[in-house]
Amino acid sequence: MSESPDSRTRTLNFNVGVLGHVDSGKTSLARALSSTASTAAFDKNPQSRERGITLDLGFSSFTVDCPDHLRDGGGLKPYDSLQFTLVDCPGHASLIRTIIGGAQIIDLMILVVDVVKGMQTQTAECLLIGELTCPSMVVVLNKIDLLPPNKRQNAVEKMTKRMLKTLESTRFKECPVIAVAARPGGPDAAEPEEPHGVQELIELLKKQTYLPKRDPAGDLLMAVDHCFSIRGQGTVMTGTILQGSLAVNDTVEIPVLKVTKKIKSVQMFRKPVSGAMQGDRVGVCVTQFDPKLLERGVVCTPGSLRTLFGAVISVRKIGYFKGSLATRAKLHITVGHETVMARVSFFGLPPSDAQSAPLELRSLEAPFDFDREYVYQDEYVSAQADGAGGGPDPEQWALLEFERPVTCPALCLVIGSKLDTDIHANTCRLAFQGRLLQGFEDKNYAETSLPRLRIYKTKQKEGQVERVTDDYTVIGRSLFKKETNLQLFVGLKVTLSTGESGVIEGGFGQSGKFKIRIQEGLSPDTQQLFSSKKKSKSGTKVDEEARPESQPVSIHLQFKRYVFDPHKKMIQS
Repeated sequence: MSESPDSRTRTLNFNVGVLGHVDSGKTSLARALSSTASTAAFDKNPQSRERGITLDLGFSSFTVDCPDHLRDGGGLKPYDSLQFTLVDCPGHASLIRTIIGGAQIIDLMILVVDVVKGMQTQTAECLLIGELTCPSMVVVLNKIDLLPPNKRQNAVEKMTKRMLKTLESTRFKECPVIAVAARPGGPDAAEPEEPHGVQELIELLKKQTYLPKRDPAGDLLMAVDHCFSIRGQGTVMTGTILQGSLAVNDTVEIPVLKVTKKIKSVQMFRKPVSGAMQGDRVGVCVTQFDPKLLERGVVCTPGSLRTLFGAVISVRKIGYFKGSLATRAKLHITVGHETVMARVSFFGLPPSDAQSAPLELRSLEAPFDFDREYVYQDEYVSAQADGAGGGPDPEQWALLEFERPVTCPALCLVIGSKLDTDIHANTCRLAFQGRLLQGFEDKNYAETSLPRLRIYKTKQKEGQVERVTDDYTVIGRSLFKKETNLQLFVGLKVTLSTGESGVIEGGFGQSGKFKIRIQEGLSPDTQQLFSSKKKSKSGTKVDEEARPESQPVSIHLQFKRYVFDPHKKMIQS
């Protein structure tokens, strides 16, 4: 691309994520497709070369003539070429957090499947990530050269049917499936053959392209995947612009370093440009800083991103995840472009509100309101476990308490995973998805912000009537500890086992006893019961059948306790 701003609109950049199980041939496919490789492309990591797998996001690109269905540029200046930027995501099981980081910047996904092995655990996880982050997909059955020539077509047809059956219940139902051999003979082949089916794949990709929504307006957010110095020029950050735009001489912020830097030059695949916008893959040279401090992260308009110590998110469990999700458990949380451990606490609507919430409103963007009451949950509630059959899960939220602060944009996608699960286990480790709805920027948010959360537990307590002072007042015991602040319970309604209702008026003495006011007065039967008790204690013979000594009058209290504000007054439940 030239530096002229007018010419910048003539090439459409389209980001294609290449995902799949380890050793399915993703990097070989990207290499076969590409004509120009960027600095991050093709297993640049030494550890990756040694192990033969992609350890970080690799990027490469190739440019083709713009297909007819994109030529009008959506009413804008026509495009004359289409650049595919390939994001080669790692397939190694322990590196799934990197895949999630890559999947957030793609327009179309290529799911690479080893035609011999078919769907594997990681293939399924990549498919899930695609469902959460990407609107369109192509399945590539790779390594067809490993199939005997006389059985090849039959085997490809069988695997195609299996893949389409697997995809029936996903958003990628009836997506195209194509067979290729990206590297015939494998990496050890003495005489490497030409790839099979790659030209057909390029034509298929051209047909699958669409005009991605690109908006230069708003704050800049760029996902940086690689950083290096050029002596005498500055530090170069390569990455993809997720939102907004940038231009030479702009000032940008690197939030993780808490510094701002001036843009000296911009390149797109080694071609200088004056600026770039959402969706573009760029290298940005800024004034010098140590590149080791920012291998991956984000760059933004100064002051536009927030650094959070905790957050409230909407949450929906991923169907393939087996097992429960317990409150207070620690999970890997991918938020924005970072993955961090966090403690998760689930909460939902009170039963009366939950029943009235229309199904169509139960979305990932389910609104959260500090003024609304929510009920604390010991775990995520699934529709099946809740006896609701196969319907959607009830609307739910979660409080995330991060182990270290994270920098992210508002309303960004959140994925919760159990990445410490055995990497060889045949189980999905992606647990839930959601949206960030409320962030806490104060390090002391547990004291300053959490008490605002009206999340309650319903509690029940049982005590006993110790004595009656008059027909409208009784003294109770065994309901509270000596150190309990009884002022938090004053005014709450209690029920006696004899049927009367009363209200806690306050403490009585220093040992946790309390006074109850019976508004309607004690019934004659209850008065009789306690007068019999007095007579019994004074030695007068009483009818034991009328007032068994083994059945004292109990006091029942049911109330709401706010989980994150121990000093808040209790409320009647």
